[in-house]
Amino acid sequence: MRASLGDMAHRAGRRQSGRMTNTTENTRPGTTRPETVLVTTATGKTGRRVAQRLADLGHTVRAGSRTGPVRFDWADETTWGPALAGADRAYVAFHPDLAAPAAAPALREFGRIAAAHGVRRLVVLSGRGEPEAVAAERALGASGAEVTAVRASFFAENFSEGFFVDGILAGELPFPAGEVAEPFILADDLADVLVATLTDRAATGVVHEVTGPQALTFAEAVAEIGRATGRAIRYVPVSGPAYAALLERYGLPAAEAHFLSALFTQLLDGHNSLPADGVKQVLGRDPRPFAAYAAEAAAAGAWS
Repeated sequence: MRASLGDMAHRAGRRQSGRMTNTTENTRPGTTRPETVLVTTATGKTGRRVAQRLADLGHTVRAGSRTGPVRFDWADETTWGPALAGADRAYVAFHPDLAAPAAAPALREFGRIAAAHGVRRLVVLSGRGEPEAVAAERALGASGAEVTAVRASFFAENFSEGFFVDGILAGELPFPAGEVAEPFILADDLADVLVATLTDRAATGVVHEVTGPQALTFAEAVAEIGRATGRAIRYVPVSGPAYAALLERYGLPAAEAHFLSALFTQLLDGHNSLPADGVKQVLGRDPRPFAAYAAEAAAAGAWS
């Protein structure tokens, strides 16, 4: 999953941030003013990686978050204009997910405000195989700005930085995926693609569909983590309603819990199981496998 699981972890207090710089080698065409990139949700799994990469490349980064110096909150429209003012490009990661009913109206308004502030390029993180997300992409594009959509599969990092981590640590991960396989993408690969589209190193104004190199069932993914950690961990398939009840016990509001459960059931019916070649098309290299992620996360102490 894209934003949703990270936001559930955010509710549990898992916050991370990256170091930003103010130097840049890029200037706006026809001016000497450095270009500025707004990164929405800059403390999330993708946002902090995108912001750090842009900063390391010498770009001016405006790291938007609910509590940071650049305030940006999808639930507070009054924060959008000030965050966009003076920006030339923006990375758009909507909370809680682009398939949410509120996404299309919000992105239409965000795009309008961005266009009013002269933001010329919008790169939006989207969901693979989500018709509602496509509608939100189109709503964002109604602004007239150049919109690039990066449609991603489930993040591998959901097991170490998102809501799955509690189940992994407990030795038992319940989830409504059955035996359906998913080509999990590593957040670092996704961030590299996003940065390429933000910095003129990849085709823009198009759709990039990105996944990992192979599809694994959740049982197989959990087994990889078990091998990497040397611990006994099992995947427990549950029904959608049972998972919604579990989310409610974790403290999510009932409406959000049932939305997420229904979304997971919709996405994990097999139509997203085939890997896509978007990472190689954009970066000229293959995406990294889930086993590499599991080994590196275990070595870094993600499940200690």
